[in-house]
Amino acid sequence: MNIHYFIGIDIAKATLDWAVYDGKKMVLQTSTPNTIAGIKTALRLLKTLSDWKPLEAIFCMEHTGIYNAHLLDFLHKLRFPIWLESSLQIKKAGGLQRGKTDSIDAQRIAEYAFRFRDQFRLWEPPRQVVQKLALLSAARQRLIRVYNQLAGPLAEQQSFIDPTLQKQLSKSCQASLTALEKERKAVEKAIDALIEADPRLGRLFELVMSVPGVGTATTTEIVIATNEMKTITDPKKMACHAGVAPFNYQSGSSVRGRPGVSQHARKRLKSLFHLGAMAAIRAKGELQDYYQRKVKEGKNKMLVLNAVRNKLIHRVYAVVARGEKYDKNYLSSFAKP
Repeated sequence: MNIHYFIGIDIAKATLDWAVYDGKKMVLQTSTPNTIAGIKTALRLLKTLSDWKPLEAIFCMEHTGIYNAHLLDFLHKLRFPIWLESSLQIKKAGGLQRGKTDSIDAQRIAEYAFRFRDQFRLWEPPRQVVQKLALLSAARQRLIRVYNQLAGPLAEQQSFIDPTLQKQLSKSCQASLTALEKERKAVEKAIDALIEADPRLGRLFELVMSVPGVGTATTTEIVIATNEMKTITDPKKMACHAGVAPFNYQSGSSVRGRPGVSQHARKRLKSLFHLGAMAAIRAKGELQDYYQRKVKEGKNKMLVLNAVRNKLIHRVYAVVARGEKYDKNYLSSFAKP
């Protein structure tokens, strides 16, 4: 792909800052409202650039959730090349930075796109059913979080305050807790209906959930994070993305740290794989035997548990690759007789 212009877009709730880099200098900078009208204004300015051809430009921006939703949709409908990158990736690649404004951030994004142009990945939108699944899943998480914020303190203070007051406080919160629980169940029902109505999505859930320790919540997050297993196709990369891949920490003869996982990870996935690993080692089976054997050998419990998380990830990818449900008695064709 022959790219002449590298367009960095810094996205805020109310504004979009645009910076266009031609490989030598910034040739255009502007700020527009974060609206369809504002996007159209910026695109009209881009047309004034010398030798402007939309297919020979790359629009690079950070993940910002709903704030860039209509921008992505608008540019994709025009079939413009889009590069959606992690904000942390752009920040780390920029080295030591001084000063920060939306205008400067747009420049840095444009320069990042030029420097790493050989590594760019064209963005493709998830299917509409996956977008709906992501929104429903986010709503479910918010309901659970609010419920726990309300119910947690009530349970904790029960043994420490006057029983009469505790009863009064519990009664005051009961209506809200009941309503939150009702809404959570309604959202979960909507998620189930969404999955059931789409054969492709339903089949993917069926395969992934056949792995012991992997439930609906984990499968939902995997599907959303990987766009139906299309953007992250390697289990090792998924382990890294989920923060369960161990990395060495050594340098010369003085730094000899223990291998550990990176903190730059998708926390939600890491938490869900942890819960899945805990469920797997409590149930009779291969993973429980593996965990108990390694602990008896003197291995650190958390390191072994992390290994179980990795095994879950590899099993998920294996069943999807084979197109068959998990079989605990499955014998690989590469296994020795």
